[in-house]
Amino acid sequence: MSATHELPTRFDPHASREKWYSYWEENGFFKAPETGDRPAYSIVIPPPNVTGKLHIGHALNNTLQDVLIRYKRMDGFDTLWMPGTDHAGIATQSVVEKKIWAEEGKTRHDLGREELLRRIWEWREEYGGTIIGQLKTLGCSCDWDRIRFTLDEGLSKAVSKVFVD
Repeated sequence: MSATHELPTRFDPHASREKWYSYWEENGFFKAPETGDRPAYSIVIPPPNVTGKLHIGHALNNTLQDVLIRYKRMDGFDTLWMPGTDHAGIATQSVVEKKIWAEEGKTRHDLGREELLRRIWEWREEYGGTIIGQLKTLGCSCDWDRIRFTLDEGLSKAVSKVFVD
C-alpha cells in the first residue's frame, strides 16, 4: 500500500500565518517573565491612535520593533514588547462628535461629559480591537496580556500630569 502526499501547488500565506501565530501565542513565546535571571530588554510600542486603522508607517515602525525584540529574544534576553493604543484626545473626540452628530443630531454639550466619555470608550472598544487585530496580522510578537490604553486608570493620570500639569 503506498501513500501519496500531495503538495499544494501554491503557498497559502494566510493559513501559514494563522497556524504559526496561534502556535506562538498558545505556547507563550511572546510573554516576558515578571522577574528572571536573564538580562531584560523591553520596548513600549508607540501607541497608534484609536481613530482608525493602521497605515504603512505603522507597518514599518512595528516591523522594525519586531525585528529588534525577536533578535534580543533569540540572543537570550527576557523580552517584553508592550502593546497599547492611544486615545488621541482631540482627534478621537472630533471623530466621535461627528459620528454622534451624524447619527443623532446632538453635540457633546447635549450629551454631557460623562456620556461623551462613555461613547469614546465605546469607540475605543470598536477600533482599538481593529488595530490590535491588524498588529497581530502583521505578526507583531507583543505580550498581548499586557495591552494598555492611554485612558486606563494609571496611565490616564500619567498622561494628564505630562500634558496638563
